[in-house]
Amino acid sequence: MKEYSSFEEIDRDLKILKLQNQIDKEEIRLSIEHTKESLSPISLIGGVIGSIAQKAFVLKAVSKIFGVKKVVTSR
Repeated sequence: MKEYSSFEEIDRDLKILKLQNQIDKEEIRLSIEHTKESLSPISLIGGVIGSIAQKAFVLKAVSKIFGVKKVVTSR
C-alpha cells in the first residue's frame, strides 16, 4: 500500500484514477458500438454477400488455372 506524505499526492493519484476510469468507460462504450455495428442486419448481409462473391471468384480462378470446364449432368 502506498503511503502519502501530502494531500497533493492524494489528489494527484485520485485525479489519475478518475481519468483511467473515464478512459475505461469510453473504451467499453466504443466496444459496444462496434459490436452493434458489426451485428447489424446490413453488415451481416454485406458480409454474407462478400463471402459468396469471394468464393465465386476463387472458384472461377481455380477453374481457369486447372482448365476445369462446367460439368453438366443429365439423366
